[in-house]
Amino acid sequence: MTEQDTDPAVPATPSDSVPAYSWYALSVLVLIYVLNFIDRQILSILANDIKADLGVDDAYLGFLYGTAFAIFYALFGIPLGKLADSWKRVRLMTLGLTLWSAMTAVSGFARDAATLTVARIGVGVGEATASPSAYSLISDWFPARLRATALAIYSSGLYIGGGVSLAIGGVIVDRWNAAFPNGDPWFGFAGWQAAFIAVGVPGLLLALWVMTLREPVRGAIDGLASPEDPEPFRGFVRELYTVIPPFTFLGAAARGGVALLINIAVFILAMSVAFGLTEVLDSGRGLIVPQITDQWLLLAIGYYAVFCWASALRQRDYPTFALTWGSPAFLCTILGYGTVAFMAYAASYWGAPYAERVFDVSKAELGFWLGGGGAAGGFLGVILGGRMADYLFTRFAAGRIWVIMFGLLSPIPFAIVQYTTESFALFLILNVVVGALAASALGAAAASSQALVLPRMRGTATATFFLATTLVGLALGPYLAGYVSAQHDGDLSRGVLSTLWITPVGLVLLALAIKLVPKASETLLARAKAAGEPGLGVD
Repeated sequence: MTEQDTDPAVPATPSDSVPAYSWYALSVLVLIYVLNFIDRQILSILANDIKADLGVDDAYLGFLYGTAFAIFYALFGIPLGKLADSWKRVRLMTLGLTLWSAMTAVSGFARDAATLTVARIGVGVGEATASPSAYSLISDWFPARLRATALAIYSSGLYIGGGVSLAIGGVIVDRWNAAFPNGDPWFGFAGWQAAFIAVGVPGLLLALWVMTLREPVRGAIDGLASPEDPEPFRGFVRELYTVIPPFTFLGAAARGGVALLINIAVFILAMSVAFGLTEVLDSGRGLIVPQITDQWLLLAIGYYAVFCWASALRQRDYPTFALTWGSPAFLCTILGYGTVAFMAYAASYWGAPYAERVFDVSKAELGFWLGGGGAAGGFLGVILGGRMADYLFTRFAAGRIWVIMFGLLSPIPFAIVQYTTESFALFLILNVVVGALAASALGAAAASSQALVLPRMRGTATATFFLATTLVGLALGPYLAGYVSAQHDGDLSRGVLSTLWITPVGLVLLALAIKLVPKASETLLARAKAAGEPGLGVD
């Protein structure tokens, strides 16, 4: 056995086999992602109980699942993505897993909406470490020819975890409420609180296993080995500084008077739009700023913070900015997938509350069939979609983008039937179909975003990719579906199907990506050199 057979840090040629350790490490990452989505998605099966106990509406439930989580997940993903580019990714993932597991358990102690919102924010911050670290590690454990497949296998944890969460949550709530109909005699926990605690604690044990993974040499597998950063936290602190108001004003001032004025103008514009949306949609008073609904306030802060970060990135690391924010091909790809996520997140979250209200089934039965079917459909879709993306990529440069477009369009007719049928059996069957078709786009989108940047930029590119899936998909899709439902007496069918309006937007973005990505891939090194990237011998 050669050194290359056992060391994942040794560069591989296209004919080399992938070391067994790479597959072992990938399996651990999948397990982490499974737990990631158990902790994230269990809210779906608990939503109706939380609504009844805390006296909230569907709009709040959409906010809790989407925006409260997504804004902090996205914003902390920016500095944590930078840290994934400079520090030990295994250590970063271990710390994040510990944090989000602890905050999931804390959710079980919530007695009001405000406490539950704060705990949900903590889950978002912790989970922001996972994918920037995992995407970067996978790109250093697997050669380019298998990267979409490896990323798709990792992404399958999303669907497995989402499915398992419904099954586990349903069983825990039904059994707990049957045993303690008035809450347990010690702490007064309801079933939904017990479920949060039960899924949060195992993550603390998994963190000990994650610590044992070996860190690969960054970029070595592509022949572009990068030395370790002697000051890995400097960039992290700088990025953190650029995304937290009001420090963002100081960061802008350091770039000059004009930059400060633009920054202030963008902040005022964001707050004005948030206030306008609150008034136009009559979406209620906020807990943070009474005049602005928390949904729009946090979303405005999120978009403003992203603008601040992108502006700072342009000055501090122009090559990375040029290949991400400055690349129309990159932006069209990630925003195009964001429209897929917009509909997919809404459907996956509201599926359980909708079925519980429409069909006469227990939580345990619903969680088993809906969760199991969703997991199977999502797993098959993401794996087959990843393989198809790799196959088409070998045939033509935009092959992966066509798979994303397939994931956007193909679920629509099935989703319409799913959320209008009176048959529980047909609802479950279509849940598998819709989940599989939507999931087919994820591996292709992830691999496309990684292929459009240099190895040292992969963590930052991943964080930028997840900005699209969270600030476009997760922060808007579930909330708007819940808002429409709340405006129509809890009609979740109308709420979920209302998200289909975004389809033409995604279609235009992906059509542009099909045109732009081939040239962007061919000119990657040349564009990086033109942007000032050192050490590239491109004429």
